[in-house]
Amino acid sequence: MMDLDRVTVYRLRVPLLVPYRLAFGPVDYFDTIIAEAIDRDGRSGFGEATILTGYTDETIEGSWNAAKQFAANFAASPGASAETSAQREIASLGEKFPFTATAFGTALEMLGGSDLLSLPSNLEVPLVGLLNAKDEETMHGEVRQLLDAGYRTIKVKIGFNVAKDILLVKAVQRVVNGRAAIRLDANQGYTADQGVAFVSALDPEGIELFEQPCAAGDWDAHLAVARASGVPMMLDESIYGIADIDKAAELEAAAYIKVKLMKLITLDALAKAIDRIKALGMKPVLGNGVACDPGCWMEGCIAARMIGNAGEMNGFLKARTPLLKDRLEFRDGAMRLPAGFRPRLDAGRIREHLVDSAVFASAN
Repeated sequence: MMDLDRVTVYRLRVPLLVPYRLAFGPVDYFDTIIAEAIDRDGRSGFGEATILTGYTDETIEGSWNAAKQFAANFAASPGASAETSAQREIASLGEKFPFTATAFGTALEMLGGSDLLSLPSNLEVPLVGLLNAKDEETMHGEVRQLLDAGYRTIKVKIGFNVAKDILLVKAVQRVVNGRAAIRLDANQGYTADQGVAFVSALDPEGIELFEQPCAAGDWDAHLAVARASGVPMMLDESIYGIADIDKAAELEAAAYIKVKLMKLITLDALAKAIDRIKALGMKPVLGNGVACDPGCWMEGCIAARMIGNAGEMNGFLKARTPLLKDRLEFRDGAMRLPAGFRPRLDAGRIREHLVDSAVFASAN
């Protein structure tokens, strides 16, 4: 049982070290909502929602208004101290605002002492490194830096122009030369015909997987690309829950399924989704490259226990400053998670990036 004292929500704009270039446009900063729940004994739990319009239907304005309204109603509800009531209310919010609901769902799990966030020993999660270079000359130096930093899986963003993307990937393969696995991610940038043209020209050498070529809801387009592809396919934007995972398995649409905490609302649901992917004979990939360190830490805790490939929870390395007082450690290509690690929010950093905030006292 919870004995909630107050709920605080923060809207932040967190600048990035360098622009993060995606098929639907560059990202210069993270639009992030933090929900923090504090009980009568002063214990706190927090959760993150970073809204990326184009990836999700949520917008930062709509999500911020929904977060404030939910926090106000939840704090004022006599049932705010009951765990089952909280779960129902958060699930209801998640029907329209899954990213926003995740901030609240994980805050309450953390406040409740979720075992999924309690690591019994020192663990590490190897991370995927992002290759930004577009010309082969620059690529040599950047790949060397990634390898020297310990990365053994390198991600390349495509989905911009098929002809240029084909040349880019060929250059990456020459430069990497088998020293790391290569992941390709189109971020829904292709039509079916473009995706088929791309995979038809693709040399599979060194390619671990090809992620989400077509629009999230266009399963027929994705299947056309998958049937023509000589490399394993992965779905990301198409996956929001167990029903989508089951559909992917039934259609034999992908060898890999990527899941993200911000779409599944709770750590418990994320763990169950990973188990389901494995049970259906597919491989789970976990991680959000568009998240600050609170979300990356939570995903890291799950990945350390349940995932056997490079994690994509590298958003904390893109942000100019952390939001946690206790920084996540990155060394030798991996996130390092010490036993018993329980981070705290950095009030100073929160203020530095603050756009708006609201505090709601519990009615209990």
